[in-house]
Amino acid sequence: MQKQSGFSLLEILVAMAIMAILGGIMVTQFMGQTETATMQRIKGDIAAMESALIQYHSDNFLLPSTEQGLEALVSKPQVSPVPKNYARRGYLQELKNDPWGNPYQYAYPGEFGEYDIYSLGADGEEGGEGLASDIGNWNIDEAIKALKDQE
Repeated sequence: MQKQSGFSLLEILVAMAIMAILGGIMVTQFMGQTETATMQRIKGDIAAMESALIQYHSDNFLLPSTEQGLEALVSKPQVSPVPKNYARRGYLQELKNDPWGNPYQYAYPGEFGEYDIYSLGADGEEGGEGLASDIGNWNIDEAIKALKDQE
């Protein structure tokens, strides 16, 4: 008679317990990194739009109105004030959405600076706290610092 080889139920349970413990350790090590990466992406997106706005202003001696919005960086606005020296290929190839799939918001003149570029946060609504708060060119560095302090 041939003896069958394999793992006992106890051996399988011990192996699963070890994997669960290691998985728990890994999760706690990387918690918060996703939120920080999300904030860094917003910061990069806003920096790209600010750079395009600077070039737009340099060419046309004005900034897009709130009504024209960030779309003015992709295609020449048709509503007043129409820029006279608009770059032939625009200032951005496309407008990106925020990490939650919502369009970035723009206001000129801004409430917090000359202009405001911001995401409405995870909830897609004005106001909120944490990742649901409005994150813009006026507070992105503070939001990243606050996340890092929580880690």
